[in-house]
Amino acid sequence: MITGLIILFIVGYLLIIFETTFRVDKAAFSLLTGVGCWVYYIYNTENKELVNEQLTHALGDISGILFFLLAAMTIVELIDAHNGFDIITKAVTTNSRRKLLWIIAFITFFASSVLDNLTTAIVMTALVQKYLPRKRQMVNAWDCYYSCQCRRGMESDW
Repeated sequence: MITGLIILFIVGYLLIIFETTFRVDKAAFSLLTGVGCWVYYIYNTENKELVNEQLTHALGDISGILFFLLAAMTIVELIDAHNGFDIITKAVTTNSRRKLLWIIAFITFFASSVLDNLTTAIVMTALVQKYLPRKRQMVNAWDCYYSCQCRRGMESDW
């Protein structure tokens, strides 16, 4: 059974790698791979009660993540709909990318103490999209994410 799951996973992973060749989004291949692995696991196991419990637990975890992301994206859309990003973009009037990076990192550092780190990363990515041309956005979005993580690292329990 383990060999079959590994083969299904590798095939799904290869489909994700070659998504541009098949012209299908990687999310579709990911979902099909996940469903295929669960179906294979269900049909090839003896203890159906254990599978039911494991599937319920996995679906609960996934739905929790999805609801969190929905709420985080709603926050971003509400801020954008009420021109909340305009307040920040009008206040920051630098043409230097280095200064802009430090300003965004500073804002991110303090926003991550109020918001959850993932929500902060989503909000700051939306803010970066207001500032930078398309080709530079991804690099600076990751800078925002790392600033969140630096803030997170300072919240140790020791």
